[in-house]
Amino acid sequence: MTKDPLHTRLCDMLGIEYPIIAFTHCKDVAVSVINSGAFAVLGEAMHTPEEIAADISWIRERVDGRPFGVDLVLPASVPAEASLDQLMTKIPQEQRDYEQMIKRKYDVPDPKEGVDLHQWGGLNQALGRAQLEVLLDERVPVIASGLGSPAFLLDAAHERGIKVFGLVGKTRQAKRQLEAGVDVIIAQGYDAAGHTGAMGTFSIVADVAAIAGDTPIIAAGGVTTGRHLAAALCLGASGVWTGTLWLACRESDVDMIVKEKLLAATADDTSYSTCISGMTMRVLKCPWTEEWAKPEAPPVLPPPYQMLLSSDYIQGSNDHRRGDLMTEAAGQGVGFVTEMKPARQIVFDMVEEALTAFEEITGDPDDE
Repeated sequence: MTKDPLHTRLCDMLGIEYPIIAFTHCKDVAVSVINSGAFAVLGEAMHTPEEIAADISWIRERVDGRPFGVDLVLPASVPAEASLDQLMTKIPQEQRDYEQMIKRKYDVPDPKEGVDLHQWGGLNQALGRAQLEVLLDERVPVIASGLGSPAFLLDAAHERGIKVFGLVGKTRQAKRQLEAGVDVIIAQGYDAAGHTGAMGTFSIVADVAAIAGDTPIIAAGGVTTGRHLAAALCLGASGVWTGTLWLACRESDVDMIVKEKLLAATADDTSYSTCISGMTMRVLKCPWTEEWAKPEAPPVLPPPYQMLLSSDYIQGSNDHRRGDLMTEAAGQGVGFVTEMKPARQIVFDMVEEALTAFEEITGDPDDE
């Protein structure tokens, strides 16, 4: 191969060596990936503005000027501003009763320390905007989000030299964001972890790449190997967005119980449901997802009310380290995550496997 197939437009845009983006909630993972020549986006939706500012400073001290991104949840469909107590009063009794039934049936303990999962950027628009202001003030290199109405963010970010990555699950969403002027589109398929749409990764990446013009496309959804990276580039992507891949790495702060569950899991061990947050979301199966899948379950509530309803189950399970109850956002590529390796090694292994895949396809001139 006369040209490095892994050197893409995304590499040139970000000044990185490898077109691999790690989405992670762990600062140590982010720093390790960045310093390995790839790129990292830190998920900060669960943090206060003050915590976000501290995390940005912490990363900057350790990456020697290399770029990074921060991801927020900026929902348009939640209340503009409302207190936790006000929101909780709007949860119907039928859903409250079902939650209590699950807690009794599985002996789910109450949270130990507060209700951490009740506070997140998707709670109301005011909190999401407060988090966003920190990113703008700090001039982080990249802001990533699933954007319902990105115009206000794009103007403010571009004025400060910040690039905006928009995550989409439908081709029509990509069209809107391209028209609005996002810098990069993350085309995320059904096999992804966390919040995702119903379109398969192969379909949405190729579909969006066909209309994107000069805007780089990042493939997301089930990407956990170098062969996935090679396939994504062949589909027209300029890089890959990876999440599940980093959950069980050595630097990850995910509970060891959950890491072991991830290492043992296959694609069949994930659940695609609205029962966690009110939006379609892929997670490891657990009693909460199994009970809400039953025909007798009441209707799932819209955001943010379903997230408030599920928070005590999730927080109590985590606080008491109940492996039989715990869950984690995980994509269908989880079956390829079988070792607890350092993040740096994961980057290099992914690059080596992708290059090998390209050589197998094209043939290595040195061997002729």
